[in-house]
Amino acid sequence: MRADARKNRDHLLAVAGTAITEQGVDVSLRDIARRADVGLATLLRHFPTREALLDALLRTSFDELTARAAELETSSSPEDALVSWLRDCVAWTTEYRGVTVLMAAAIEDTESALHASCVTLRAAGARLLTRAQAAGMARSDIDGTDLFALVAALAWLGDQPSLAPRADHLFDVVASAILTSAGSSHAKRERRPRARS
Repeated sequence: MRADARKNRDHLLAVAGTAITEQGVDVSLRDIARRADVGLATLLRHFPTREALLDALLRTSFDELTARAAELETSSSPEDALVSWLRDCVAWTTEYRGVTVLMAAAIEDTESALHASCVTLRAAGARLLTRAQAAGMARSDIDGTDLFALVAALAWLGDQPSLAPRADHLFDVVASAILTSAGSSHAKRERRPRARS
């Protein structure tokens, strides 16, 4: 790719990231093009579909969350690794309003541009969960699909203005429900203080 084309593509991604953060994943492609000060045809030349744009925008974040899981797997206790990754994943999905709906659909749709990244991300979380379960620190009746669904539910809470102030508290409730009593008591010592509403 030529340097000027790469610069234009990077600019479109930056503008799209801001627009999605502000308005959610359903933001109009026409609005993104307008904000980027280009025509819709230029945007579509770089990203022929909304999903192609989202894939380019989100893939780096998916890869970072997957790498974070691998890092935590070797540097933290099983329960701390699981809770830390879950918190990171929820924080990221809350940043991009509406992305969890796309992620859930992409996992089921093998033709989706987001499918491989979403499946890899879910597998990374499942590995952390399995490790915590093997150590007796996480309940054994949930799997990676359940964990992914909990990320989506917790991200949804953060998107709701009336519930957002309770999101940290509810994250702690869910994390405690995932961990066994041994894992839960250890994780309580690791929690960040939260603001009360």
